Amino acid sequence: MKTVVSVSQGTSDFDYEMETQFLGQRFRVIRLGADGDLSRAESLLESVRDQADAIGLSMVHDHYQVGKEKLRHPDTERLEACVPDKPVTTGAGLRGILQEWAIRHTQSELGHFFDNARVLFLNGQAGYRIAQAVSEHTENLMFADPYIDLGVPRLLSSLGQLETYTRLTAPLLFQPAAVATLTNLRRSPLYRLGEGLVKGSLNHAVENSHVIVGSMPDLADFSQKLLDGKTIITSRVTEAALDWMRSRRVAMVVDYSPWLDDRPVGMNVMEAMISAVLSRSPGQLKPDDYLGVIETLGIKPRILYPLGYRRVNRFAFVIHPLSQQYLTKTPPLDWIASVSPPVVMNLVEKAVAYTPPFIYSRVSGIRSPTGDEVEGWLITVGGTPREIMAHGPEFTYSRLLAAAKLAKKLGAQIMGLGAFTKVVGDAGITVAKRAPLPITTGNSYSASGALWAAHDAVRRIGRVHVGASGKMAGKAMVVGATGAIGSVCARLLAKAVDEIYLVAPEPAKLLALKESIEQETPGAQVHVAGTADRDVVDMDMIVTATSGAGKRILDIMKVKPGCVITDVARPLDIPAEDVAKRPDVLVIESGEIQLPGDVIMKDIGLPRGIAYACLAETIVLALEGRFENFTLGRNIEWEKVREIYKLGLRHGMKLASVSGVNGVFSDEDYERVRARARALAGEPSFVKPHPKRA
Repeated sequence: MKTVVSVSQGTSDFDYEMETQFLGQRFRVIRLGADGDLSRAESLLESVRDQADAIGLSMVHDHYQVGKEKLRHPDTERLEACVPDKPVTTGAGLRGILQEWAIRHTQSELGHFFDNARVLFLNGQAGYRIAQAVSEHTENLMFADPYIDLGVPRLLSSLGQLETYTRLTAPLLFQPAAVATLTNLRRSPLYRLGEGLVKGSLNHAVENSHVIVGSMPDLADFSQKLLDGKTIITSRVTEAALDWMRSRRVAMVVDYSPWLDDRPVGMNVMEAMISAVLSRSPGQLKPDDYLGVIETLGIKPRILYPLGYRRVNRFAFVIHPLSQQYLTKTPPLDWIASVSPPVVMNLVEKAVAYTPPFIYSRVSGIRSPTGDEVEGWLITVGGTPREIMAHGPEFTYSRLLAAAKLAKKLGAQIMGLGAFTKVVGDAGITVAKRAPLPITTGNSYSASGALWAAHDAVRRIGRVHVGASGKMAGKAMVVGATGAIGSVCARLLAKAVDEIYLVAPEPAKLLALKESIEQETPGAQVHVAGTADRDVVDMDMIVTATSGAGKRILDIMKVKPGCVITDVARPLDIPAEDVAKRPDVLVIESGEIQLPGDVIMKDIGLPRGIAYACLAETIVLALEGRFENFTLGRNIEWEKVREIYKLGLRHGMKLASVSGVNGVFSDEDYERVRARARALAGEPSFVKPHPKRA
């Protein structure tokens, strides 16, 4: 039987002796704690020298390699010198392999998990191999070594900075005299005065990270508020450690330590056992030796969810003021607007278009029934639609790319484009090519939401019914049919309504769209027109999806009583004064989406927890972990419209209470439209809706 002894600088309260089988040989493993006393550790090593086949050192510094710097810690060298005739190891060789593998395994298993993540290393030198692997997926690295080593409230923010810091400080920090000086300094009243500042600054870094790398002792002082929803990368995660993680509401843990006989084994112990079996010193072990042990024992990283499956992904979404009026709601512009003539606000509107992007709101609390969560940021670019359209596409592209860089720095894994930012130029294609993270315009879910809302409203109005064909026995019109959202609405409506009318000022595109729909949906009755005027009087449903920036696109006074108009355009195609003229017509502002969870987000002009469909598309993709360019360009694929609708249902998205220019429609609003439409149609007020009304 071979004997491995682990001498730890930790407490002797956890000492043990056990026998186990390892690679076909019997082993006795003894653990001895020195209670933080280096001289006692030396005595323990002397006492076990004759009986040990190999020795592990625990709770001591590895001989780190950070960049080109090879750092040999004097305390570790001192302990190694006590037993020069025996293999002695801290487990550094095995630790480095398993640390790096933990990152690669997690990224492969979960897909894009570390993309743009903000990763905080509580000891960058000890986690250097992890940092190298993570740096392939994110540039948002933070190292707390200056806090831990020197009590200086400053983070290092790149591998290069960590390497420079190590090169400059390690020779000093490894000197006993320097260590004693630092210890005395930390005991001084002056240091204690600044200790709260240092701790508060480190807590802020923890709170703003997504992933934290550190040992269990490193994590001990952090509260639930700081660790809620975080991912922890660490080792030796026992049930007691998991209980502690649960109490802090940690979302996920990656444990890279090896296990033997259903218990975690220190890297130093396992590497010592490998040395004993192979009769080689740790320095003589080769990659094949480690690989053979790892494969034979089936060692692999563990991905653990302390509170059950919970994954937190991240998104960003770009918004902008939809009119000059929106600017007057923002301090201090509200004050300027109240005391200045219109010409001043016109100048302000032009100036704001040149402002760099900034965070309007953090978004949190979105939770899918699947256990997936997202957090995100609404990022504002300053241009109103008038200013955006007054400049060339490159003007808006540059601001969107600046927003994408900000989103990446924040940790977003995908970014959505809202309102007019997705209309400019080639509708997101160029931005997606240049941006450092995936882009979506949200137009697939906007199309889905528009029809979802229209279907719900038509059903509640009850003026049309389902015919023998299984389609709505009526007529529907799409104004702006050749646009990105309009074309998809047209394709889907052709499958659901007896007759479809396509309106756009582009005859050739209309004819091509008509031909394509007739091929996709045999038997569809498709009509085309350059304007809505000729046919609008006969429509039961109208979808407006232009980019007319406030131009009047139809005469609402010609619209049939009881018609449902879904206005998808932003700014709206149907102005509020037109809506007020027709109380017998229901004009809805597209289909807004009720987000799952207890959503925390600043006001975006909708009730709490409700989002525009284009924003909801970005959120659905983040919940699903689909970090890809999803909806781009002006030709939306209706298969994607159907796919995002199904994904939304999977993650708990619901059609919100349908809203108009005056807010959410009530049951009384629907009844009012019904009653007025009947009266204008000459029907008795007591007539009930047809039993098969759509």
